[in-house]
Amino acid sequence: MTGARRRRTVPTQLAALAVGVSEATIRKWASRGKLTRYGKRGRAEYDLDELFEIAESSVQLT
Repeated sequence: MTGARRRRTVPTQLAALAVGVSEATIRKWASRGKLTRYGKRGRAEYDLDELFEIAESSVQLT
């Protein structure tokens, strides 16, 4: 196996629930380039592993 993993994406609402922040925070992270936005127009989705990394680094900063 090459180490490639399948991306696990979730919509904005579930992304926010997964890391305990508001949907507005998820959108802000994406607009600032902190979080990659996937999905089609009108249907944003976010990678769970990327979300957990960002949430973890945000906690360490506070």
